[in-house]
Amino acid sequence: MRPLTDLLDVLDPAWPALSAELAAGPVLVLPVDAEQGRRCLLELQVTARSTLGALALHTGGLLVLDGWLRVYGGGSELPSLTAVNGADLAVGLVVAHDVLGGVFAVNGPGSADAGRPGAPGQIVYFAPDTVAWECLDIGYSDWLSWLLTDGPAEFYRSLHWPGWQIEAAALELSQGIVVYPFPWSTQAAADMGATRRRPVPMTELLGLAENSCEQLGLPSPGFLGTL
Repeated sequence: MRPLTDLLDVLDPAWPALSAELAAGPVLVLPVDAEQGRRCLLELQVTARSTLGALALHTGGLLVLDGWLRVYGGGSELPSLTAVNGADLAVGLVVAHDVLGGVFAVNGPGSADAGRPGAPGQIVYFAPDTVAWECLDIGYSDWLSWLLTDGPAEFYRSLHWPGWQIEAAALELSQGIVVYPFPWSTQAAADMGATRRRPVPMTELLGLAENSCEQLGLPSPGFLGTL
């Protein structure tokens, strides 16, 4: 296990370029608890030269699309990356949740054995409308840059309803939105605006994903993060 000084004292740290990119993008950067950020970097064993390390060390996370998507960093208002993931990162690292219970993760070395698509290091998404993992064919740095474009708005277009911004922004950061009929149903696919919705703890929403897979006879999604 490398000491913190080795992870911090690097040539060409990622933060200067990343901070400029974030400042110019349509995201809210949450403040980090400095001690938590350093602890997160140490537990992840990544350096400040990496985009992931820079985000963990210098931010408490990001809010994208009025809080619809929460990207984890070093921790403060949002839990840290290591708090969400725990110690076993063999299958992958959960890096973000959306308010419908969708999950973004970086594939780990054991991802194929867990039935996830894509290669180690690639970003995968557990989709609430298909209750399955899909590979985005990009790594973490490119995914983070994609978040600062119009890409997320297009990505979520079929899951948005009139007024979704207001509902997402009103949530506490520990909450998501449960949708009835569920997002994977034919009714929701036809008209998300006609669904019934209410805030629930994110923990409950992630549990519903496992239940939905069982109900539909689909493979278990596996670990979706701890909140």
